[in-house]
Amino acid sequence: METVIKEIDQEKKVISGAEATILSLLAEGVDLLFGYPGGAIMPIYDSLYGYQDKLKHVLTRHEQGAIHAAQGYARVSRKPGVVFATSGPGATNLITGLADAKIDSTPLVCITGQVASSLLGTDAFQETDIISLSMQATKWNIQVTKAEEIPEAIAKAFYISTSGRPGPVLVDITKDAQFAELEFKYKKCKGFRSYNPQPKVDEDKIKKAADLINEAKKPFVLFGQGVILGAAEKEFKAFIEKTGIPSAWTILGLSALPTDHPLNVGMLGMHGNYGPNKLTNECDVLIAVGMRFDDRVTGNLNTYAKQAKVVHLEIDAAEIDKNVKTEVAVIGNAKESLQLLTAQCQANEHTDWLEKFNALSQIEYNKVISQELNPEKPGLTMGEVIRRVNEKTDGNAVVVTDVGQHQMVACRYAKFNKTKSNITSGGLGTMGFCLPAALGAKLGAPDREVVAVIGDGGFQMTIQELGTIFQSQAAVKIIILNNEFLGMVRQWQQLFFDKRYSSTELVNPDFVAIAKGFGIEASSVESRTDLDQSIQQMFAHDGPYLLEVMVEKEDNVFPMVPTGASVDQIRLE
Repeated sequence: METVIKEIDQEKKVISGAEATILSLLAEGVDLLFGYPGGAIMPIYDSLYGYQDKLKHVLTRHEQGAIHAAQGYARVSRKPGVVFATSGPGATNLITGLADAKIDSTPLVCITGQVASSLLGTDAFQETDIISLSMQATKWNIQVTKAEEIPEAIAKAFYISTSGRPGPVLVDITKDAQFAELEFKYKKCKGFRSYNPQPKVDEDKIKKAADLINEAKKPFVLFGQGVILGAAEKEFKAFIEKTGIPSAWTILGLSALPTDHPLNVGMLGMHGNYGPNKLTNECDVLIAVGMRFDDRVTGNLNTYAKQAKVVHLEIDAAEIDKNVKTEVAVIGNAKESLQLLTAQCQANEHTDWLEKFNALSQIEYNKVISQELNPEKPGLTMGEVIRRVNEKTDGNAVVVTDVGQHQMVACRYAKFNKTKSNITSGGLGTMGFCLPAALGAKLGAPDREVVAVIGDGGFQMTIQELGTIFQSQAAVKIIILNNEFLGMVRQWQQLFFDKRYSSTELVNPDFVAIAKGFGIEASSVESRTDLDQSIQQMFAHDGPYLLEVMVEKEDNVFPMVPTGASVDQIRLE
């Protein structure tokens, strides 16, 4: 990439703002981006034409598809996803993805075209104030009206997006700035005043945390995506293995620790495992690592872990004491914090305490899991489909999920041996996320098997991205778990609204015919005797494949913590 910049400096000292945008991306090591062209960003797309050998562009069918694809790419690659969109509706179509990436800490750099600076504020054709609209959904945003400001703005955007707690940024470039010329020079941003993304770890806090952990009789670790974002998987594993502490995950923390690790006691939260939820209100020290105590994890805050002393390891100081009061807060990158903490913790085993988790796990297996996976049930269940996928992938696939019952089932039953393997919309809960995110994940990890697990409702929100998958020939394996309902909403209507199924039953199209219309091989299965063969056929196919699995219409996902209840009031039925 440096060679490209040197050649431009030598041969074309003065270039357009549009070309400077492309060269700035190349200087940041970008080789893949997602987008959709339009009038206000056309100069940038014209400049892209001359760099197609260095910078691949994936033309999605909708801007929402582009930004979700960029999220999937970022989550598996640990590189920022890059998105192009035009002004007006092109830019506003990014808002959902920006909000999703903001709450899930996904690094994105979005570049939008804008009307000429002379037209700003005149309600020109396809003009929207995307800076104001995106302010709450971005980590940082900026509008550029002069060509010479483009390199510095993009350098700052990449630094902010990827440093500290990652997140989405947006650079809005007016059309006249794209046409105007500048003498191109690029300097990567390495910091600026008032922004401290990597706070120094307070070693006194480390000692206080270690003292609490060393004295604990019933310590419990909750780990989230901060372990993955901080590339701290090795350090986290060393910490829990030295201290012998049972550890449970948020859905975004899933895959940071292998599923079958003996200290991995399962999933937290509303549809999490029985043991972690029950024993949250019994532990004496609660160690939170890279997680933010979301309401779906804590349930009723008035009754959440009141008996425990809380140690919180977190890079974002804004998360400390926001929901749960801490005894000791350690601000810093999880990788560094865990190394320091592990060094001061005593080697220990908590055999009796761990056995309590295992005993509750057996109760859950007997009352829930064995029924979910019961081959004698009349219809197929989501759980048994995920189990069959596990058998074929051996826990090595990237599993991308949408939002709903299938998401909870996949998180509960999918097996993971590798990190960065569970890609889902966590905090925002965005239906339509999965299909484009799976495309991005496959392009970000082309050597890994990528399985998209989607409900029939969410699939239809971004179904047009089948066209992008076909055009790019990304070998995504798509499984639609079709219960002909908006399943999660229906479950709540059944349990809490006297089975008044208001506007949740779906009359679906022929998904197999639609997939084949997009040039993607597809099949449907509704019989248990045909399931294994159908899954085998899907994985054996060279290229993208869609498998529709008809599952029981009114199956519910348990365990479940009802809204407003304490986590230890978790229901098994």
